[in-house]
Amino acid sequence: MSGTFISFEGPDGAGKTSALNTITAQIQPLLGDRLTITREPGGNPISESIRAIILDRANTDMDYRTEALLYAAARRQHLAQTILPALTADKLVLCDRYVDSSVAYQGAGRQIGEAEVARMNEFATDGLLPDLTIYFDVPAEVGLKRIQAHRDPNKVDRLDVEQAAFHDRVRAAYLRLQAAHPERIKLIDATQAPDQVVAQALTLIKQTAQRYF
Repeated sequence: MSGTFISFEGPDGAGKTSALNTITAQIQPLLGDRLTITREPGGNPISESIRAIILDRANTDMDYRTEALLYAAARRQHLAQTILPALTADKLVLCDRYVDSSVAYQGAGRQIGEAEVARMNEFATDGLLPDLTIYFDVPAEVGLKRIQAHRDPNKVDRLDVEQAAFHDRVRAAYLRLQAAHPERIKLIDATQAPDQVVAQALTLIKQTAQRYF
């Protein structure tokens, strides 16, 4: 594989998806079909179908390990059908969430074990990690206020409605991951103005994927 793989991570309300959309609009004209934008869970029809099950607010009886396994299954299909072919074709892949999300949300947030979830996803991904992960950091209370203020109520999912303690655990896990893997995971203070956040993220992308620019 000769492409470059970059993931975007962050707690709910961090603004990573908005930043990704802005960055895409800026670099798509330059890269054309050498750029692949995707998301997790999702990225192809099978993975999107699994996403619908995971995030459906009606599925209140879903077991936490079932949830983690569904994320891993969606990720495997996403990798096999979308990410690996793009990397093989020498494309720059920007992905909204990847393995770190499962470790943070299911491992820590759901309290089923960060190491256990990491091992499950190592099997699902055959150990493939991004070349760069951009972590958009905000305190949980800031992110939740943003969701309440700006998100369409019809788009609030099962994870958005979790209690504050859940989101605190998620953020703490992300910070542990960043501290453990500083060479891969780069932190951006997402409480800054959006244009500053986008500029810093774009700088990191260009440093990692210089040959595309």
